Amino acid sequence: MTETTIRRADAADADRLTALMQASSAYRGEYFAMIDGYRMRPDYLARHEVFLAVDADTDRLLGFYGLIREPAELDLMFVADETQGLGIGRKLITDMLDRARAAGIASVKVVSHPPAEGFYLRMGAERTGTRPPQVKTPWEQPELRFTV
Repeated sequence: MTETTIRRADAADADRLTALMQASSAYRGEYFAMIDGYRMRPDYLARHEVFLAVDADTDRLLGFYGLIREPAELDLMFVADETQGLGIGRKLITDMLDRARAAGIASVKVVSHPPAEGFYLRMGAERTGTRPPQVKTPWEQPELRFTV
């Protein structure tokens, strides 16, 4: 893999963002309910700040995240299975924190699915609580916060 570029997603990216989410091995088994039927829609991309990491030479999608500004929350972070462990997630978190800082945001909330909690803690987030089970997520979800 060559250099990674991070850029804002647009409507033309919706299908490949959906495909990356649906292919994620992190959401197999009991966790599939969280993304079952979920599609990244052009209207979501227009309303929210979604940034994707791509291979600078091939434009291959490596991962993405969404940053909701009010209230500040990291929404939908995914890294392609075949690129996990290569620092893509770290680059995305660093980019998100840099953008939040530039916008004057003091902290960013994360509601994680349980297997991703360790990653967020390694990236500097602090555990702040637990979200109780919901209809599509019949398990507790870790709540974390990044101080910007």
